[in-house]
Amino acid sequence: MKMIRRAALAIALGAGVAGLAACSDAGDTPASAVEGAAGLTVSNARVVLAPVAGNPAAVYFDLSYSGAAPVTLSSVTVEGAGMTMIHDYAESAGKMQMTMADNVPLAADAPVTFAPGGLHVMAMEPTAALAAGGTAKVTLTLSDGTSTTVDAPVRAAGEER
Repeated sequence: MKMIRRAALAIALGAGVAGLAACSDAGDTPASAVEGAAGLTVSNARVVLAPVAGNPAAVYFDLSYSGAAPVTLSSVTVEGAGMTMIHDYAESAGKMQMTMADNVPLAADAPVTFAPGGLHVMAMEPTAALAAGGTAKVTLTLSDGTSTTVDAPVRAAGEER
């Protein structure tokens, strides 16, 4: 019975580590910019699948904001994902750990990058609609209620992030 529990634990831990691999550090590639609601510009958007099908995908992009009123990025949704969470990394007990991020403040002339090893969006419960080589609609919603939707290329695990 102990062997079965250990095997189940090893499988669960392996799946979790594989899901986090989508958050690992790697270089970015340029993509077209989309100007959206309330002076928000989204560029370099991409969805990166996890090495194990069904594990969370990571979503990265660059934001710039030119509006006068202060706003925050309050949510991100990904077509083809059951839910999403904005994450960041923070030091805890002497090591870096992924943590939930609250609303992300946006200010004019202060670009924000969602990239491996920093702020990023986890697309939980991905469906077959998120397939490498396709695109996914990623919608960013601001605290003022406006939103911007971009088409983000979906990349396989191991492709350039």
